[in-house]
Amino acid sequence: MSKILVIEDEAAIRRVLVKILSEESDSYQVEEAEDGLLGIEAIKKEDYDLILCDIKMPKMDGVEVLEAVKKIKPEIPIVMISGHGDLDTAVNTMRLGAFDYISKPPDLNRLLNTVRIALDRKELVVENKMLKKKVSKNYEMIGKSDAIEQIKSMIDKVAQTDARVLITGPNGTGKELVAHWLHQKSERSKGPLIEVNCAAIPAELIESELFGHVKGAFTSAVKDRAGKFEAANSGTIFLDEIGDMSLSAQAKVLRALQENKIQRVGNDKDIKVDVRVIAATNKNLKKEIEEGNFREDLYHRLAVILIKVPALNDRREDIPLLVEYFSNKIAQEQGTVKKSFSNKAIKLLQEYDWTGNIRELRNVVERLIILGEKEVSESDVKMFASK
Repeated sequence: MSKILVIEDEAAIRRVLVKILSEESDSYQVEEAEDGLLGIEAIKKEDYDLILCDIKMPKMDGVEVLEAVKKIKPEIPIVMISGHGDLDTAVNTMRLGAFDYISKPPDLNRLLNTVRIALDRKELVVENKMLKKKVSKNYEMIGKSDAIEQIKSMIDKVAQTDARVLITGPNGTGKELVAHWLHQKSERSKGPLIEVNCAAIPAELIESELFGHVKGAFTSAVKDRAGKFEAANSGTIFLDEIGDMSLSAQAKVLRALQENKIQRVGNDKDIKVDVRVIAATNKNLKKEIEEGNFREDLYHRLAVILIKVPALNDRREDIPLLVEYFSNKIAQEQGTVKKSFSNKAIKLLQEYDWTGNIRELRNVVERLIILGEKEVSESDVKMFASK
């Protein structure tokens, strides 16, 4: 059922609009408001799929209603109703975010066609939001400890900007989850998120991987190839374990950050890129700078915002939530019945020394689910979670 609100001060036109829409489809639930103020009150209380709004009204005109709705519930499409003398204003409302406008007296076919298209568009927006939420669950940050809440708060503040972020913390703590959240909550979420594990790429290939190369640049360069920075254009590049990057590659990354330009290996032609850079490391970069392994100027370029992800041993209160999350996820992945953990089993897991952090906990939970009984007990933990 699509819920439509008609805001119109002229009773005769309001009745016509309500009658046309109500008779058009049983799936339309049509409500009415006789002025802008009453319309805004209704919008605050109810969720509408579409609003039809007159432009010239007492108390609050249609432009003011449009601006207010875009602040309150920006996802609702608004079709403006314009008199002959309001056409210029109607066109201007399109710039302000109106979906469309129809003239008085309303043409039946034009009205119904506009309504159908607007409702279809609203449905697509809702579906896209639902899909985005589903994608986000793959990178959910589990925990309610102060440390995790602070990270979530920082992400909310920083995500909508293009500020560079340096994520630090031990291996296995979930630094990549922070990077995914930053990207998914940003305006760049429609663009790509390109991940590069700098530690996994040989030093002699890292520049080609990041910036691409031209044919003949080196022995195995049999054709031109774009790099990760080009692939991430209009999106985000996540440079994981950046502390392992060679000094030569660091110099080129620094130039890319300074000038928003890159050069493919073997070519001196500049290529413009629009990329947000998020980096992560398990190393102490200030110590690496002192030892000559990392460029200080690059560090300051990357570390506009610093986010430190704590070790699991520093957030033991989150272990029950993590165990529950992994239990559900593993049961879904394996198509098995979820196993519960006894309170004593959970307490024992909270007492362990988790040198491998979240990654190690996940492996242990999977092992206990496979080898333990219907309810994972304290004795199961002692038997199967030993190191």
